Amino acid sequence: MKKTMKNAGIALLIIIIVLVVAFAIYWYRNIHWYDRYEKALEKAGAQEKQITLPNGNVINYGEIENDKPALLLIHGQMSVWEDYALVMPELSQNWHIYAVDVYGHGESTHDESLYYLDINGNDLIWFIDNVIGEPTVISGHSNGAITAAYMAANGGKNIAGVVLEDPPIFSTEGDGWEESFAYLDTYKTLHEYNASDKSECWEAYYLRHCYWGRLYMENAMPGIADYAQKYHSKNPGEEVRIGFLPSSIWYIFKYAKEYDFAYGERFYDLSWNHGWKHKDILSDIDVPCIYIHAKETIHENGTFLCAASREQAERAVSYIGDNCQLIETDTSDHAIHTVHSDVYIEAVNSLSK
Repeated sequence: MKKTMKNAGIALLIIIIVLVVAFAIYWYRNIHWYDRYEKALEKAGAQEKQITLPNGNVINYGEIENDKPALLLIHGQMSVWEDYALVMPELSQNWHIYAVDVYGHGESTHDESLYYLDINGNDLIWFIDNVIGEPTVISGHSNGAITAAYMAANGGKNIAGVVLEDPPIFSTEGDGWEESFAYLDTYKTLHEYNASDKSECWEAYYLRHCYWGRLYMENAMPGIADYAQKYHSKNPGEEVRIGFLPSSIWYIFKYAKEYDFAYGERFYDLSWNHGWKHKDILSDIDVPCIYIHAKETIHENGTFLCAASREQAERAVSYIGDNCQLIETDTSDHAIHTVHSDVYIEAVNSLSK
């Protein structure tokens, strides 16, 4: 009996040790999620640069130099050019890559008078004409895809093709906006944080009020938010890192340190479009185009948990016309270039000719 109990105790101890080690590895990988990005940037040979435009605005960008055709990458909301790091090594086999920080993000100019579709789009057209100086394929993600569409419609001879990666098309000009996940989770929360007394950090406030938390982890969110606030208090100036949660949930906290929250207000009140209609922009695109749509997902309460519905995506493609191909992923993950990198790379490379 004693021997049996002893063996059972040893077995239990081994199980506990294995679980502790497994959790430690899980924690470490979450905390060090960005290591993969840094290794990918180093492997690809990316160099960070800046250009000052004649109007005084600064565009910060990463470049991978070679003799391949030019590709311009435009990130989405609350991100930076390095967000493309994981696909850069493979893309650079076919492309001379330029990846920019849009205004209000990263190290490009932070000035809320610039936070409009046409203003940033026109300056990026200048960037193509004067920095790249040759026919260029543009690929934009999320609202960066709408910027890419604007550039494809208005950019002239040096726009060779465009990839639209899951743009929030039509929704960000009011079509179902206040019932969308993006509005409920990000922009409404960000607006309310801007109007608050900011007694806690953005990360804690977001976790306490985010829409996905209310849907799936309502009871756990206050404790997670408290943890984020304690982390921020102990590590001021650093991004909040939460080792016990997958980094896919909180990775944007790193990029938020270089994000002007005034930019988000342009989406809360839908002024970012600056009078431009998505239908008109799409109808004026006459270069080869690929629209990558993340699969439509609707919560049981009716909220669209996607950047655009299938109907909105099909409507967008119909305005562009026969020169546009629609590709749809099998999940609603918005960051297609990360989650479905093979689909994304294949789509971009298909325009290399």
